[in-house]
Amino acid sequence: MTEDSSLQQLTTRLRERGLMIVTAESCTAGLVAKLLTDPAGSSAWFDRGFVTYSDISKIEVLGVARQTLSDYGAVSRETVREMVTGSLNNSHAQVALAISGIAGPSGGSIQKPVGTVWFAWAAGGKRVEEKVHFDGDRDAVRNQAAQYALSAMASMLERE
Repeated sequence: MTEDSSLQQLTTRLRERGLMIVTAESCTAGLVAKLLTDPAGSSAWFDRGFVTYSDISKIEVLGVARQTLSDYGAVSRETVREMVTGSLNNSHAQVALAISGIAGPSGGSIQKPVGTVWFAWAAGGKRVEEKVHFDGDRDAVRNQAAQYALSAMASMLERE
């Protein structure tokens, strides 16, 4: 699925179903929200976006537990799960996606190398989390993560 077709498919599904989406982004720093609001009329499907880059913003804005961040780190299944829940709890949206990762060039480790990105999606009571590794520089990782998030959300709504 191409970049444009993923976005178009997603926004069409949201519009057809009268659903609003919220984003909670860390490593992509609002890129997904930007892409979702590029098309005219996006206020019909886009409620808001949270850019929670620091741990403290994840705690204060989205309600991620300090213990979760301490035990698992910001780049984890547990954290994106709480980010997606917090974004739904602090918006009027019915559909949500969350992203947290290591875009580089530094910040990676053996357990979580640069390019590691965790995603969480929520729609219609269904929740999915997934870890993906992307190659390339900081911009490449961010762009690939944003496109992947949109494509996977479109696919999730297609199956609903």
